[in-house]
Amino acid sequence: MLATLGEKVGMTQFFLDSGESVGATVIKSEPSVIVQVKTEDRDGYNGVQLGYKDTERHKLTKPMKGHFDKYNAPPKKFLVEYQVDDPEEYSSGQEIGLGQFEAGGRVDVTGNSKGKGFQGVVKRWGFSGGPKTHGSRFHRAPGSVGMCVEPGRVLKGKKLPGRTGNTRVTVQNLAVLRVDEGEDLLVVKGSVPGPRGNILQIRSSDD
Repeated sequence: MLATLGEKVGMTQFFLDSGESVGATVIKSEPSVIVQVKTEDRDGYNGVQLGYKDTERHKLTKPMKGHFDKYNAPPKKFLVEYQVDDPEEYSSGQEIGLGQFEAGGRVDVTGNSKGKGFQGVVKRWGFSGGPKTHGSRFHRAPGSVGMCVEPGRVLKGKKLPGRTGNTRVTVQNLAVLRVDEGEDLLVVKGSVPGPRGNILQIRSSDD
């Protein structure tokens, strides 16, 4: 099974056959198109390059126009690669859709988490902070981060303020609740990374 791409529509509640209501995420996944098939003899590894979401040709750079023309593929906005065992099973122009998934299966979903900008240690790392009253002037500061005389520096990996979120996150083993190939919709139990409209990579948990 080859992974595919999708776009996060949003969250809703889904009613199981038992009548139980669970939180679910709706993902719209139009068929991805194989742009290029890579082989170990020519490229050093076996892989498949997928293109997702149509785009206008004039928005592409010259190198990207040449890339799509070379493999006679329609211009796509997003390109991702996956390694495969047998590249001969795939060909340029082949579509990869939701037909490989079925309700009751399990998938892993990868995407960028929500970016929260520059944050302090209380929000970024969950520090408890200092006293809130009685004349305290130490509330949400990180406190002492250095060392004594030797080696006299801040060690790498120290939890400090900084940019938070917008990192690659994978949520594993999500249950597939519904697959609607006609509407290109996939419903999975639970939440997936990022805001609405986030581009996601979806692959079977069995791979």
